[in-house]
Amino acid sequence: MKKICVYAGSNLGEEMEFQIHARHLGEEIVRNGLELVYGGSNVGLMGEVANTVLELGGAVTGVMPKGLFAGEMVHTGLSKLIEVENMHQRKATMSELADGFIALPGGYGTFEELFEALCWSQIGIHKKPVGIFNINEYYEPLLEMVHQGIRKGFMNPSHLDLMIIATEAADLLDRMKTYQYPELENKWKQMSR
Repeated sequence: MKKICVYAGSNLGEEMEFQIHARHLGEEIVRNGLELVYGGSNVGLMGEVANTVLELGGAVTGVMPKGLFAGEMVHTGLSKLIEVENMHQRKATMSELADGFIALPGGYGTFEELFEALCWSQIGIHKKPVGIFNINEYYEPLLEMVHQGIRKGFMNPSHLDLMIIATEAADLLDRMKTYQYPELENKWKQMSR
């Protein structure tokens, strides 16, 4: 694993722990000799991770759609900024560049990016590790929803193995580095009867 894509909120959140742990993740990315790939913003948890990596001498590639966001949101101090035409190209570019994915707390955009990475792993488009940085139990309701999907028959229990869930940055990256793509039950339950 050489490049890690981080999905994170463009807001800081209401708890200081989110910022502290976002910075810890940036420190661990540098300590592990990884390059950060992310959405290119200088605000929110996204900015916290990127700024920490840059301050510690690490490499950061941002991917930003042209003209989508206000100019002051684009991080101007990145190692590399890739401008794309739209959000679809942004996600595709980040996915192509990255060897793994981590979701920090965030909103709709972060949820959508996380679930796309998980879905693409589930159907075999990629076999990269997908980490959930569960700071202050932020993702507990979402994880409960995933378990509900299993209980109600929309997912197989083995698909939980596509997620690496941790509450500390060092633990998360250590587990991602040793990730082995799991043996999954057939996604389409009707086809396995």
